[in-house]
Formats: sequence, structure tokens, C-alpha cells
Amino acid sequence: MGRGDGSDEVGSVIQGRTELSLDAKGRLSVPARYRDTLARLCEGRLTITAHPHGCLLVFPRPAWEAFRDGQVLAAGTSSDTRRFYIGNAMDVELDGAGRVLVAPELRALAGIEKETILLGTGPRFELWDAATLKAREDAARRNALIEDM
Repeated sequence: MGRGDGSDEVGSVIQGRTELSLDAKGRLSVPARYRDTLARLCEGRLTITAHPHGCLLVFPRPAWEAFRDGQVLAAGTSSDTRRFYIGNAMDVELDGAGRVLVAPELRALAGIEKETILLGTGPRFELWDAATLKAREDAARRNALIEDM
């Protein structure tokens, strides 16, 4: 199951890092610490889509609709951008055990097989293949791209 670092969401800001394994059917068990927030924000209704950085974005449905309508469908947004985000979007719901199915097509786009990292990044989550995220973070540290705050 997952291992959290003690971070949690504040209001409607989702934050924190959790290591998770997908089950044999490709389901992700959403950590219990997020379930009440997701029940409040979206009644367990989520949208998962691809991101050009190689991860998946997991939105509470209202946050997805705001992102889609305010940024993806905004005037001046390219057809390629619309095609990428909207064309890959899949609506899912938490099941009774707090799991969501991550479609094989989306897992393939993000290179996700089993070991994942779920990052709360404000109004949404990012779902990464664990090895891919580790490599990105290692490269960022090596290249001093992370500013000392």
C-alpha cells in the first residue's frame, strides 16, 4: 500500500507525496488521507489525463472542468493541446474500496507499470512512474534547477 510523508491537503489544495503500487488490474488505491477531501470536492468523481512531461494528471472533476474550460478550451489554445488533454481524458470514480482504474492506454502514455508516486500539486494530483520521477528529480538536483528557498 502507500507510504505518506505526513503532508496533507489544506482546504481544497491537495499536497503531499505517496508511494503506491497498482494492483494486477491497474487500479490505484487512493490514500485514505485524501478520500474525505475527494468526497467533499467531487463525490469521488475524478478525471485522469496525460501530461506532456510524462505523467498523468488526476483531477477532482470540478477542477478538471475548470482547467479544461479555462485553459485547454481557451481562445488561442492549439488543436494539438486540446487533442492531447481532452483526447486522453477519462472520467473515473472511486469504488467502494477507494480505488480508481487507470486505463491501460493512459498507463502506457506515462510508462506506468506498477510502482508509482502520487503527488498532490494544488488542485490536482500528478501520477508518475516511480523510476521516471526519481530520474527527473535526480537530474533537477544535478542541474541545480530547484531553487533554494
